Amino acid sequence: MDADYWAITIHLLGALAAGGVIGIERSYHGRPAGFRTHTLVCLTSALLMMVTYYQWKWLPDDDIFATVRTDPTRMAQGIMTGIGFLGAGVIFKEGLSVRGLTTAASIWITAGIGILFGVGFIYPAVLSIVLSLGVLGLFRWIETRLPSHFYAHHLIRFDRNDTVPEQELRDFVREHGFTVANMSYRLTDDGKFFEYFMVIRTNSLSNMSRLADALRKRDNVKVFHISPTGN
Repeated sequence: MDADYWAITIHLLGALAAGGVIGIERSYHGRPAGFRTHTLVCLTSALLMMVTYYQWKWLPDDDIFATVRTDPTRMAQGIMTGIGFLGAGVIFKEGLSVRGLTTAASIWITAGIGILFGVGFIYPAVLSIVLSLGVLGLFRWIETRLPSHFYAHHLIRFDRNDTVPEQELRDFVREHGFTVANMSYRLTDDGKFFEYFMVIRTNSLSNMSRLADALRKRDNVKVFHISPTGN
């Protein structure tokens, strides 16, 4: 194999690994842009830089001054700017969750692969297809098995004169596998009800249904909401 192809392979695999490591850290902390999103973004950035770095391999004119005069990378810059607007269109907020980040990243790398095919830089284009399919398919399986924090917004309402003390409520939540990230308070309906609003964290999604079942059985709980966050 050509030495340049070995270099291209190493660069793309290095970007894949770097994005994956950072993405794992983000996924562990329950952030919407996690493992696969960071990996695709890092891979695309490396891919697009190679379009410029290896211009001499795909430009038909060997004259370096002709390369400077034509500067075909300006077209690629315009394409990626336009794709940025398209990617933003698939990201949306659904309740308290942000969705579409991985889809936006996949649109971005698809545009980059299209540019490589357009200039005839076939090897990195094909390699990027293989790596992208691996990220979207295999990495999804890996991501579901990685240890991760899950966050939820939790509201619970009591009668003003039958309110559970804060420490008792924190202990109750902790017994069901959660820790409280922060908490706020308010009186509602002209002071008839007292509400706790908190962000809670757990290591297992199944704990949310367990907590909901436990709250449903408590007669002094008038209203509660558990709204998971994330992608």
